[in-house]
Amino acid sequence: MTEIPISVSSKTLAKIDGDATRGFVARLWSLCNILRGDGVGYNQYISELTYLLFLKLAEETGADSLLPKGYRWSELVRYDGPNLLGFYQEFLTHLGAAAESALVQSIYTFPTTVFSHSENLKAVIAGIDALNWHSLSADAIGVVYEGLLAKNSEDTRSGAGQYFTPRALVDSMVACTQPGLGDVIQDPSAGTGGFLISADHFVRNRHGDHAYRANPPRYEGMEIERGTRRLCLMNAFLHGMKADIHLGDTLTTDADRLGQADVILANPPFGTRSAGMRSAREDIAHSTSNRQLQFLQHTYRALRQGGRAAVIVPDNVMFEGGLARKVREELTELCDLRMVLKLPIGIFYAQNVSTYVLFFERKDTASPRTSDVWAYDLRSGLPRFNKRRPFARQDLEGFETAFHALASGARLTSIADDRLRCFSREQIVEHGDQVATGWLDAGGDVAADAAPEDIHETLQRMLASLKWISGEISDVVEALAIKPDGKTERAEP
Repeated sequence: MTEIPISVSSKTLAKIDGDATRGFVARLWSLCNILRGDGVGYNQYISELTYLLFLKLAEETGADSLLPKGYRWSELVRYDGPNLLGFYQEFLTHLGAAAESALVQSIYTFPTTVFSHSENLKAVIAGIDALNWHSLSADAIGVVYEGLLAKNSEDTRSGAGQYFTPRALVDSMVACTQPGLGDVIQDPSAGTGGFLISADHFVRNRHGDHAYRANPPRYEGMEIERGTRRLCLMNAFLHGMKADIHLGDTLTTDADRLGQADVILANPPFGTRSAGMRSAREDIAHSTSNRQLQFLQHTYRALRQGGRAAVIVPDNVMFEGGLARKVREELTELCDLRMVLKLPIGIFYAQNVSTYVLFFERKDTASPRTSDVWAYDLRSGLPRFNKRRPFARQDLEGFETAFHALASGARLTSIADDRLRCFSREQIVEHGDQVATGWLDAGGDVAADAAPEDIHETLQRMLASLKWISGEISDVVEALAIKPDGKTERAEP
């Protein structure tokens, strides 16, 4: 990937004017109103805006050298011919095919425009050009783009919320794994790059600009959706990061493009992997159509010795038997599963799923690597989270205190926090349901006079179990080979 000629200063980052960046986000977002008459949705608008913003910001930041001559923002603004839309379409196609920069080619690969009329395109170009970009630092420009992505995820019509991890949780996971200078930091389901951006902020702020420039981290990720990868590449570009974001499926041999990592941070997609012609990876021991179990296996196998990971998983990974139990066993054999964070329901925009964060470190000591596992129950005793009461960093203060105490070697038994509890490795492997049901909710039974939200949580857990059973049935079906004569035989293991 081409190195990006933008320097992001952690000192400047701390001084960014929040009101100014929010104003920019609001004005850029409002330009979408021009496209409503063409039936363009917000998610499509963000992707289209990325095409235009890259050109404009390359001009503002002195990165025009990445673009071929004749295919820069100034040419687009000056065009006064009869068919701006046709000119623009050829413009995008040329950038994707002929640009020397691998970054530019990646952003403009197979471009499709949502504009239907030259008049609307001209109005959006004029709106972007009229903004006072000189009032923003390079740091603030990156923050503006992050703000657009966050605003898109908050809008239920965009459908992007299901992929958006709350920033408070992302920052907390990063603070616990503590990425450092020179580390390889990976997200195997990169999305728009939120984990990687947060990790970069953490390293810059902790070590300073001079040390960062001397030994920067290396970021890598994989994203299966072309449009989302484009947003991730733009996000990394605007934050001055060395990032290799591959287009592909981590659950296939595409994962060969990802190396061993010092830190892995991820919120993988949940559910059952759709049927396809591509074969599954042979290096994952426990083959299944259940995506979260496959991603978890990738995570602990892709860590270097001493590497740390924080990965979000649904409840059934902890309490189901069968294959889930085997994955828990392998995880605790290869890694030190340090802590399990039980997340509140309602912190994700688009779905009320029950989730955990697993924090573990790859070890090279004698097997098994895990002895005791500490769990922190953040699901009990907190308010219901929604847009009026968003999940915030202070909601994680108790957990972070316990985690950092554990990392420093302190005895957690001295911490007076009834959310904290220790489990043996055997309990985690054999009876993960003890963690799943919790210990502050009387074992998870629903009383006759239970509040609606408690009933809802129990039903969500039941639904997760049903989805797991469905996935297991799918595995059995896939394991049966159908002969031409209609008979069945079990496939070779």
